Amino acid sequence: MKIIFCDSVIDNKIVEPDYQSEFDSAKENGFETHVFSFEELMDGNITTALKFIKNSDTKEFGIYRGWMMTPNVYQQFYNGLLKKNIQLINNPTEFKHCHYLPNSYDKIAGETPKSNWTKDLSETKIIELTNEFGEKPIIVKDFVKSEKHNWNDACFIPNASDKTKVGKIVDRFLELRGEYLNEGIVFREFEELEFLTDHSKSGMPLTKEFRIVFLNKNVVQIYNYWDEGNYDSEKPDIDFFKNIAKNIESNFFTMDVAKKKNGGWIIMELGDGQVAGLPDNANRNEYYEQIKKGVQQWL
Repeated sequence: MKIIFCDSVIDNKIVEPDYQSEFDSAKENGFETHVFSFEELMDGNITTALKFIKNSDTKEFGIYRGWMMTPNVYQQFYNGLLKKNIQLINNPTEFKHCHYLPNSYDKIAGETPKSNWTKDLSETKIIELTNEFGEKPIIVKDFVKSEKHNWNDACFIPNASDKTKVGKIVDRFLELRGEYLNEGIVFREFEELEFLTDHSKSGMPLTKEFRIVFLNKNVVQIYNYWDEGNYDSEKPDIDFFKNIAKNIESNFFTMDVAKKKNGGWIIMELGDGQVAGLPDNANRNEYYEQIKKGVQQWL
């Protein structure tokens, strides 16, 4: 199993500094590590992007760890590595399944906030979708990301029936996402979650959330999602979420879960495990120790 990282924009023979600790931990745990040019990949120059990754004599599996990319770019990345006899752990369909909320929504519906979505950004369509929520509070995001650190200006809508407010928040959201908008917009019913604290920089309310990492449907690690606030020793009911994970069409993914204000648990979203970040509180060495064990069971 190879672990493939983004390179540094300053020196394309070394790893991106934000992933240095992961790179070191992967090597310490016996993984073969490689770097590639994310910039060249984004520019469509797949051969140049992968020039420092040698062809494998026999078929090998790989895990990518790095920045998010669109499913179309991932398809090029995946195919380019296949030509070198390296198969990434998730194929393009599996990547998209967890990367785009609409693609996996049916697998978690009933255990995640009610959601609807569109690629049609017209006022008529936005009104139609927000009408489904009545007067309930909602949030807006794209198929992957929100502007949660601009909570009051570009994310949270207190009343879905207030179309003036809806328009203002959506417009600001689209302005901030700009060319980085992923596919379209998603509206989600706002859930009252157990409060932790206000974010020290953005002022966004932080709630008791956890990131569960799954490899081959088995739990690799469970992390506190936020590095701020008092989590105490509470953890989610892992058996419940493991049962849901059995139906997720991915070999390596994350499941972000949160505790409701009333004491229940809810799934916030899924993510492809290759592009999901680790919280600052995560022990990188333990993470790759568990990845190694999971890979040995999987292969």
